[in-house]
Amino acid sequence: MDFSLTEDQKMLRTTLRDFAKKELEPVAAKIDQTGEFPTKQFKQMAELGLMGLTLPEEYGGSGKGMVEFCIAVEELFQTSAAAAEAFRVSLSLAISPIRLFGTPEQKQRYLVPHAKGEIMACFALTEAGAGSDPAAIQTTAVRQGNGYLLNGTKLFISLGAEAKIAVVFATLDKTLRHKGITAFIVEQGTPGFTVGKLESKLGLHGVSAAELVFENCLVPAENRLGGEGQGFKVAMDALDESRVTVAAEAVGIAQAAFNAALSYAKQRHQFGQPLANFQAIQWMLADMATQIEAARLLTYQAAYLQDKGLPFVKEAAMAKLYASEMSSFVTNKAIQIHGGYGYVKDYPLERYLRDAKITEIYEGTSEMMRLTIARQLIRES
Repeated sequence: MDFSLTEDQKMLRTTLRDFAKKELEPVAAKIDQTGEFPTKQFKQMAELGLMGLTLPEEYGGSGKGMVEFCIAVEELFQTSAAAAEAFRVSLSLAISPIRLFGTPEQKQRYLVPHAKGEIMACFALTEAGAGSDPAAIQTTAVRQGNGYLLNGTKLFISLGAEAKIAVVFATLDKTLRHKGITAFIVEQGTPGFTVGKLESKLGLHGVSAAELVFENCLVPAENRLGGEGQGFKVAMDALDESRVTVAAEAVGIAQAAFNAALSYAKQRHQFGQPLANFQAIQWMLADMATQIEAARLLTYQAAYLQDKGLPFVKEAAMAKLYASEMSSFVTNKAIQIHGGYGYVKDYPLERYLRDAKITEIYEGTSEMMRLTIARQLIRES
């Protein structure tokens, strides 16, 4: 069993660690305060080839695997979660359905510009009454001529305001539940497709969580992704892949919080000695470090299995569940070690805590991850 990274993977980690420290960390607090999308930093990430990291070489990508993706996510999320989120969501969740199910024409049309950083994509599944139960979606698709007429509203869509294309899920027949769901690629500017309310969020400021509205939006048949009724599989396969990157995201945020806490504990003096000399603080640090490492191992195990073409759904759910809850624990303890300084915005600790919380919610709540794990265990027994 080999836990070491290849030389290429080490080089990727070093390159992105240096980039994140130089270009993302100095602007992270400002992005969080203003909520402005990090356009400059996104372009820089695209220039590094990140937007095509896992896309096939024939479409302008680098053809890397999920392990490399997780390395990139972990490093970038240690600095600016907003900039990192634009990269992670667009490549792991939104564009992967086209990579997995798209026709050659669709891949040429959308993967190539995505690899160049010319477009971003969003994944439009969630609705007001359909979160953990995607089969309950109410957005409809009705065949009309050589296309489909979409009507409905999507909610909490990450990158919804910035994306040039949306992978949208609608039902051809509500009575069929998941068997009626079909996926479509809808381009920004299509008549009947508008961005509605932008949510004011606890964390991940700088990346929108938008309402997407479809009112008699006519989508050409060639923009259907997969077959009619195949949309549920399209969505689930994309989510299974992306959950591994959410775990890496949680590990990255937790690692940043731990690094700050360890440094502070060594520098801050109370009662004539560094905080790090007190057993209460040492135990906190030990628990934090152990949980981070456990989450990292779960994450890279799931990524490794995926890269090898082996079953990974259970492992992805385990990684996301443990890493997300770990991240909330670690960021909370990091604030505790900082005391009052951890509670003020002059320090990044409170931002880490706010950014970490969403990893327990989106792309499958912790409760749904437990259900997924249990079902896989029962199926395997």
